Amino acid sequence: MVLGYLLHAPAVWVFIAACLGVLPLAAYMGEATEHLAHRTGPTIGGLLNATFGNAAELIIALVALRAGLVELVKLSITGSILGNLLLIMGLALIAGGLNRPQLRFNRTNMGMSSGMLALAVVALVFPALYHAIHPEDAARLSELRMSEAVSVILLVTYGLSLLFTLKTHRQLFGGDPHPMEGPVWGVGKAVAILGAATVGVAIESELLVHAATEATEALGLSPVFLGLIVIPIIGNAAEHAAAVVLSRKGQIDLGLQIALGSSTQIALLVAPVLVFASLLMGQDMNLVFTPFEVLALGMATFVTAIITLDGESHWFEGAQLLAVYGMVAAAAFFLS
Repeated sequence: MVLGYLLHAPAVWVFIAACLGVLPLAAYMGEATEHLAHRTGPTIGGLLNATFGNAAELIIALVALRAGLVELVKLSITGSILGNLLLIMGLALIAGGLNRPQLRFNRTNMGMSSGMLALAVVALVFPALYHAIHPEDAARLSELRMSEAVSVILLVTYGLSLLFTLKTHRQLFGGDPHPMEGPVWGVGKAVAILGAATVGVAIESELLVHAATEATEALGLSPVFLGLIVIPIIGNAAEHAAAVVLSRKGQIDLGLQIALGSSTQIALLVAPVLVFASLLMGQDMNLVFTPFEVLALGMATFVTAIITLDGESHWFEGAQLLAVYGMVAAAAFFLS
């Protein structure tokens, strides 16, 4: 913050310092969530971590929207979902499976999350299909209205998913209890630390976005790679650390719930919220994504479903998810 706000240092130095600043904050978020999950169970714990992790990302997107960077925001939405599904889940499976021959987790929870992600992919297909059929500029208003209608449906679906997991079928998502090392924090202390760390991550993330734009331009990286890979990795640093650390400790249900829960929350909550927020800012953001983004999301959802629907996994399946993410990153690097 000193480099960015007071000294106005070169973007590369601000970028590096902000990256380092996010790491301890992410560790606090993971630890606070672990203490909360000990009292609430992995479903609510994963929901809390995904929500607090995505709060920083939502702030980043709102700042970018206000600056008129609509396409960058849309790329970051896609990149965040891909990063959670492939990168975070892959790292979580590797971290949890290195010392265990087999990982077992709640297949009902994974199945519901995979179904919600498939729904999100379908929701993105229709605006893209309409754009392909009516590419003329006169159809832009209809695209926006369709995006608003789809956003309402996604928000309602997300609300119903919360009702399903937290109320009507809560007994299906309890997960196995996990022992804590040392004294358990009180709810007030855990929430306070989680909230303070989230504020810190949001501030650091805003610095990262502004610095990353200049830094990637200096390095010759494309806007597609910046929006699809760089910004989501930065914005999701807290969730990366939390999912990996928790999975390493044997809390694989919570680790995977962070990854899948964050993906579904971005697709069904953050993206629709940004559509309506853009209207208030006069930016008119729609949900028309490129064929590359839609296909990448569809393939990532398919691969994730194959790996998780049986309720069992191992470290090599995590390596396979990382391989898919590497291929997406390589393709994004060469896209202009």
